[in-house]
Amino acid sequence: MYLHKLQQDEIFVSNEMKSLESITGMPSRKGLENAIISNGKIVNVVSSSYGHIPNELFFKKAEQLLIDAHLKYHKRTINRDDRSFITDFIIEDDHQFSLKNEEGKILPMLRFKNSYDGREKTSGHFGFYREVCTNGLHVSNAQIDFSIKHTKNNTELILPKLNGLFERFLDNEYYEITKKFKEMEEITLIDTKAFVKDILQKTKLFRYECSDTNDSPSKKSRELLDLIAVEGNDWYETPTLWDGYNAFNWMLHNTLKKTFSQQEKLDKLIFDEVYAVV
Repeated sequence: MYLHKLQQDEIFVSNEMKSLESITGMPSRKGLENAIISNGKIVNVVSSSYGHIPNELFFKKAEQLLIDAHLKYHKRTINRDDRSFITDFIIEDDHQFSLKNEEGKILPMLRFKNSYDGREKTSGHFGFYREVCTNGLHVSNAQIDFSIKHTKNNTELILPKLNGLFERFLDNEYYEITKKFKEMEEITLIDTKAFVKDILQKTKLFRYECSDTNDSPSKKSRELLDLIAVEGNDWYETPTLWDGYNAFNWMLHNTLKKTFSQQEKLDKLIFDEVYAVV
């Protein structure tokens, strides 16, 4: 239903690693010999031993993993300022978890991440895709390990075969985590303000109160409370713990200015704290 709305940013922008001296006409100190240029902008300055990994190499190799594993998928790409990039592969598989309303399918997802400014580690991990709100749920610990070999004139990327990795994910984390999703869906939130305040205090995501002298909910807290109310009223008479988690997740991906890595780390923390209520 929602997969046709997937974000499709251009991630194969022009990029190169070029000596800083050739650009400036001046010698550079040791450790800052090269510049990473992305879409006509210098986004990073690195040493001569740095292994630049173009998106064309990384994401195309990642997609080939899914093709070789005969997995049917939908693709989402995100480009942040020509510096950080992700490709999400959302798997259309028989292993689908649906909520009570049958509208909110949870699909297995693989996220691959690369950056030209050094802020994101080139990496891949398993996660979940909630179709109804198009956000990723990054609560899995299953990483896709690969090696990067760098020599003076070449960077080689070695990725594992995906078949066994995906099957192990479905048999273990996918089953265990979707079971937790179901448990969260069964718990009604009686006092949403107390719930939001408690989770914010534990995660330090942002401050609940307006200020030291004003205990009223801050603007972000009010937005969060509204999101929980909307999530709940869409399907139930009252919001559930699942609605609460997803409201936090939505804000993390759409309102707060966080890197991809920060989003993933905070999402795990939020999920753990919310599930602790169960």
